[in-house]
This record gives sequence, C-alpha cells and structure tokens, in this order.
Amino acid sequence: MLVKLSPRPAVRRCAGAGVLALALVGAGLPAAAAEQPRPDLSRFYRQQVKWAACETPDVPKDLQCGKVTVPVDYAHPRAGTLDVALARYRATGPSRGSVLLNFGGPGGAGVSELADDGRQFMDLTNGYDVVTFDPRGVGRSSPVSCGDGTDDTAVPTGRQPDIDHPTALFKQLRRAADACARHSGPVLPHIGTVNAARDMDVIRQALGDKKLNYLGFSYGTRLGAVYAAQFPHHVGRLVLDGVDTLTEPLSEQGLAGAQGQQTALDDFLDWCTTDIACPFGTDRRAAGDEVLRIVRSLDENPVPTNLGGSFSGQDLVGALAQALYSRDLWPSLERALASLVEDGETRGVLNFAGGGIGVRGERHRGDGGLVDAEEVPADNLSAALMAINCADDPDRPDERRITADLRELRAAYDRASPVFGRYRLTQLLMCYGRPRGTDFVRDRVKDVDTAKMLLVGTRGDPATPYRWTVETAERLGPSAVVLDNKGEGHTGYSSSTCVHRRVNDFLLYGSLPPSGSSCPANGKDWSAGVGTSG
Repeated sequence: MLVKLSPRPAVRRCAGAGVLALALVGAGLPAAAAEQPRPDLSRFYRQQVKWAACETPDVPKDLQCGKVTVPVDYAHPRAGTLDVALARYRATGPSRGSVLLNFGGPGGAGVSELADDGRQFMDLTNGYDVVTFDPRGVGRSSPVSCGDGTDDTAVPTGRQPDIDHPTALFKQLRRAADACARHSGPVLPHIGTVNAARDMDVIRQALGDKKLNYLGFSYGTRLGAVYAAQFPHHVGRLVLDGVDTLTEPLSEQGLAGAQGQQTALDDFLDWCTTDIACPFGTDRRAAGDEVLRIVRSLDENPVPTNLGGSFSGQDLVGALAQALYSRDLWPSLERALASLVEDGETRGVLNFAGGGIGVRGERHRGDGGLVDAEEVPADNLSAALMAINCADDPDRPDERRITADLRELRAAYDRASPVFGRYRLTQLLMCYGRPRGTDFVRDRVKDVDTAKMLLVGTRGDPATPYRWTVETAERLGPSAVVLDNKGEGHTGYSSSTCVHRRVNDFLLYGSLPPSGSSCPANGKDWSAGVGTSG
C-alpha cells in the first residue's frame, strides 16, 4: 500500500477477474485468450494530444495541459469512454520524444504533482518533453470516492473499522464497499493497474512515441512493470525507483509497511528528543510512549477540526505515515506535533494527512470528461489507493477465515508497530466486500522480454524494502539492472545526487550503471526534496 506524493505538507488493489480477463484481450499479452475476438481500439490509437495552457489557477505558466480519451472497458470500447488528464513541460531544445512520469500512490495525481514539484525534473527537458497524467479514477480523470461519511450507510473517510467485534466489522466493511461503488460511478469496476497500463500505451501513441520512456516512483514501479509485461516491444528507457513487490499478498505488504514506518518513527524521535523544541521532551523512551498514548487518546475521543470534521488517532497515524518518508519534513512535523500537543491545534498535522479529513467531497462528473481541479473529491487519494490495491490483489478471504485469523493478524501487526499496526491492518481489511482482483500482476508480470530497465532500491526505504527491489529484478529477468542506494527515505531520485545523476544518464543518454553499482549513503546534497509514499 503505497503513496508517493510531493514533499510539501499534504497528507493498493475492484474489478472482477472475469471482466479483467476479457479486458486483457489484444493487450500485447501471451496468446492464451487468442480465441476471443479483439476489440477495435483503432480510434483511440489515432489520437494526438492537443496541448494548451492549463486552466487551473496558480500553476506554472510554462506547464501545458491536455488529455487523451480511453475506453472505460477495453473489452467493450463502445460501452463508454473517459478522459485522462495530462500535463507537460516542453523540451528546452531538440526533443527525442517524451518521458512519462508516475509519482506513485496508488491514487497520486500526476498533474498537480508536476505543477507543484516539477523543478527536480527540469534536467530531463534537455532531451524530452516531461509528461505526467492522472491515472483513471484519480485526480481529474473520473475520480473515485467513497463519499464523506455523512449518510447512514457510509463509513467516514479515514476512520477505522471496529476490528474488536467481527460481526459488526463485516457489516461496516460491506457498507463501506457499497458506499465506494455508489459514489465512484462506472470507472470503479475498471480501475486498477492492468487498465492504467493500457491507458499508458494509448498515451504513448498519442504523444507520437514509438516506445515508452518512463520514470515511476513507488506504486509507479508496479505500473511500469505491468506495462512492460503487457507491451514488451514498446518499452524504451524505463526506470523504477522505490520498487514495489509483485508477489507478496496485501497482508505481507502491510506488515512490511508497518515495520518500515515504525523504524522511521523511531528515527524521527531519536532526532526530535535531541532538539529543545521537541514536544515529547528529551527522554527517548518516554517520547515513544507519549506518541502511542496520544494516538489511543484521540481514537477514544476525537477532537473537532476547523474544517468541520473530527480528528482521530488513526488520522494522526495517517499523517505521521506521510510525514515520515523524508527527513526534510521532520522540522515541519515537529512543529505540527507541538501545536497539537501544546495547543490542541490540528491544522498542522492535517496538512500532512491524506484524504482531506473532515472535508466534504463532491461526486465526479458522470460523462467521463475531465473534472475541474476544485471538484476532485476530498477523499480521492484514499479511495483510489484502496480501489486500485484491491483490483490488483486476488485474495478475498471469507468471513470465517477472517474471523479465525483476525486475532493472530492483529497481534502480528501490533508486534510490527504499536503505532502503525492497527492502521495498516485496517487497510488490509478494506478489500472485504469488493469483487475479487486480478491474478495478472502476481502470475504474469515476470520474465519480460524488453530493453534494459533500471531499478533503484534504497536500503533505508520505510515503504518499499530493498529486498523488494532485488526480488522484483529477479522476477522481471535479465532486462532488470539494480542500482543499490545506500541512503534512507522513500525513493532515491529526489534525495540522492548520485541516484539523480545515474537515472538522468540512463534516460537522456542510455547509459546504464554496471550491474551491482551503488550510491553512497551520503549522496543527499541536492535540495529538491523527496517524494513520499506510504
């Protein structure tokens, strides 16, 4: 369960397997389903992007916006379409085409990210148009939502299910799944990485590129790997930074995430308790106990926010999860926590929290057209993260299995992290009541026959453990070359000069580092900031 966002203060898998199997026909996959007639997608592949000034206020003047139209259901392209929002910075000189960026998530909106934090990619404009997009169900591209939790059948955004009472839990989870389906519209059954990767191939063609040059972070590495499996002969220079797992079930991913986030919190408290402004004092052990006490207290008695909602302990945990992915954010986090502890002020931590807690979200436009930026539902990030993760994962244990395993699962998650365990377990349970996800990611994304790809793994990454980089490289096969970043934080491109240079050399000049190359732990002397993922 990953999220990669910009470093400015801000806050994984639902389509049925049968539908997705049909949607894969003609996608450049092995010919197992060759008996099925191939849908005619030619009208989508004849598009050209019409670029114009972005209409969104306060974006850089040199950022251009556009769109491509894709079928909602690739198996039935006449049944409806949706528009995918694009943005680009044009090449500053002769262009060899485009490099497509995905900032992660799932649920991260590329257009707003490039507008807010695009300067770190300006080196790439020496040879490319730098392009990004809002994947289907995200941002301005038919955004999904689970509502604002004000109706009787919905589960309030960001609130945890009652895992202490299984019968009530299952009812609550079913209501949550129903609310998401009701508020999301026709895109929800066709959300997920398999279809998002197919959208990327339409984007590639609309940009006029014979091959896809790509830089994906965090969840964006899963998206890039799925694209490589579907369209191996369209892969150009492809970089995966902060590499996601392709094989571990959500339960194992959640445990890895809880452990990584607990380690990041421990590192933050080690730093904080040496600073006079730390709201938890100078006793390191006491500081850890105090964080856990505050989380539990806010879960029992949420406090009101100036946005009209309430702020719980799990909301605080979600905010911590976002803030801890980069050391650059620690001073801001310290100040926000001080305001919360000393004055009861939630505004600072709310700036880190995902999903727009306490903000009422509007439903997306039902015609498949682009949504205005101000109309994106407040819970779109969290709703899309859950929907895409559930669509990508085939596991759906029944109620008896969940009930039997819940006590053991809870103990395992609490051992992984007393602070983050319950939060990550809640995310795991949220796929209950949703259609079974696809087997494609787990079973078919392997042994790809593509041009060489560069995979960057960071040793101290709290969200995507370094072992996932090694495992994914072995799974993808000889095409994958690993760069070992000895540093800390989630992803390396924005935090390490060495990684930044190696990635740019590959994308711009095709120069791959030798197998087994590494970047030093002190490679962070470039100040553009680090994206987050969680």
